[in-house]
Amino acid sequence: MTTAAEISWDDLKAMIFAHSAQLQETGRLIRELRESGKETDRLIRELRESGKETDRRMQETDRRMQETDRRIRALERQLGRLGNRLGQFVQDMVEPAVVRLFQEQGIPVHRVMPNVRARDDAGQTVMEIDLLVINGDHAIAVECKSRLTTDDVDEHLERLSRFKAAFPEYADKLLHGAVAAMGAPDEVVRYAEKQGLYVLVQADDDVVVRNQPGFTPRTW
Repeated sequence: MTTAAEISWDDLKAMIFAHSAQLQETGRLIRELRESGKETDRLIRELRESGKETDRRMQETDRRMQETDRRIRALERQLGRLGNRLGQFVQDMVEPAVVRLFQEQGIPVHRVMPNVRARDDAGQTVMEIDLLVINGDHAIAVECKSRLTTDDVDEHLERLSRFKAAFPEYADKLLHGAVAAMGAPDEVVRYAEKQGLYVLVQADDDVVVRNQPGFTPRTW
């Protein structure tokens, strides 16, 4: 073991210099760690602020979506009311003409009843016919729309298939179906005709039958 007496002044200076260098390096590392810690703290604060901003934006997005949903529901209600008014307009327009139109088609009807409803034992409406045109042997169920679509045709066909169960008092009638509208694309007219339905469409101030000559209606 080296004693203090054996250590020269140069050795002592070298040891002091080396120790000082180590202290400086240690100090540098400590400063770097402190700076790194500050940077970590800054990043954590930024992440927290970013999270708060994200939460705020999500809340704002949710609020806007709720407002959009509210406006859509309000618009749907308005469109529904408009559709009902237009449908009623078509019904009011068609009602005075249907007896004449079907008589011209060779069906001797003489009576038309609007908004005919069938109810179950609980009083709930199970079916509604916009216009029911009848005579002794025939009944024609007319569905009125502002603008006719193939979905409207399909819905009326399904309605006609259940008609006599909903209205047993007409079970002995020859039942036909008709759709009436302010407007109907040609392809929808042809589709309805192919299904055996009469198609009544507004033409200026009148209502006309759009079926081809020689059309034979389907009977339910």
